Amino acid sequence: MVCAPGYGAHRGRGRCGQLCPKKGRLMRVVIGADVGGSKTVVVAEVDGEVRARIQAPGAALRPDLVLRSATTIADAIRRSLAEVGRPSADVIVVGAAGAGRQQEAKELARALRAEELAETVRVTTDGEIALVAAFGQSPGILILAGTGSVGLARDPQGTIHRAGGYGWQMGDEGSGYALGRAALGAVGRAVDGRAEATVLSQRVLTATRSSDISRLVRWAAAAGPGEIAGLAPLVLEAAESGDRAAGEMVTRAAEDLLALAVSLRGLFSEEKAVPVAITGGVFESGPLAGALRAMLAARSDVMPVDDIVDPVAGALSLARDIAETVSE
Repeated sequence: MVCAPGYGAHRGRGRCGQLCPKKGRLMRVVIGADVGGSKTVVVAEVDGEVRARIQAPGAALRPDLVLRSATTIADAIRRSLAEVGRPSADVIVVGAAGAGRQQEAKELARALRAEELAETVRVTTDGEIALVAAFGQSPGILILAGTGSVGLARDPQGTIHRAGGYGWQMGDEGSGYALGRAALGAVGRAVDGRAEATVLSQRVLTATRSSDISRLVRWAAAAGPGEIAGLAPLVLEAAESGDRAAGEMVTRAAEDLLALAVSLRGLFSEEKAVPVAITGGVFESGPLAGALRAMLAARSDVMPVDDIVDPVAGALSLARDIAETVSE
């Protein structure tokens, strides 16, 4: 077996691998996974050092499709293990969109344990790992907006609360799906003459390989939430270039996400501003992150956190904690 870089050849076999002669002990391997609707990110850490970062397709949990998600996640985990030269890990923590539904979360945990990828596997929500990445165990508010959206808060007593997160059928305001849906609506209104022309019209037709509005209607009728959310970057790019219709969509999205934070602000005392962090694909480029931060900064009761949170760091942190507990 190939040793993880910098550790030399292995001797003997332990729970997840083998002894490292340089250290004279078993190397600890922990893996964190952030599973969303648009992408899956898996990071493998060996003795506190990140050795692999894998990106795979989205695998958010949906009723009756958990095994499909498990296959995608397990494949990404195997790729990360291959990069560090290990057959399995000590601990894997998976934070997945849709894991707030207990049935799907339990099914995913069973499926991943059956793959024998680690001694310990824990499945939690993508929101929990993002909260940990943002604040550790300290109080704060997190706005997560990718394919879907949700607001989460850890109150001063350590209890986690949520606002939104009801899925594309009932909510997901300010999300990638909401922006993509808004773009489709703008194209239709522009074709009818019910709204001003927008650069989104041609860009959406091109992105969906639709030659005209009738083809676009067919595309939209068959598209899932992830595919519609895939149009969000077009909105963000158009807004950045000055398109008024796209700019209004971004402003509305920021207002909707701000509303999530405001609804959670009541969980805290009024004595000082509460930190609000953001994470998710819609914030990675374009003007939405700046628009939301400006709205947060205009209030005296909340305080925007500058950095965009990397949720997989929270999954790794939880995995380390579990590994420490097991080794004691």
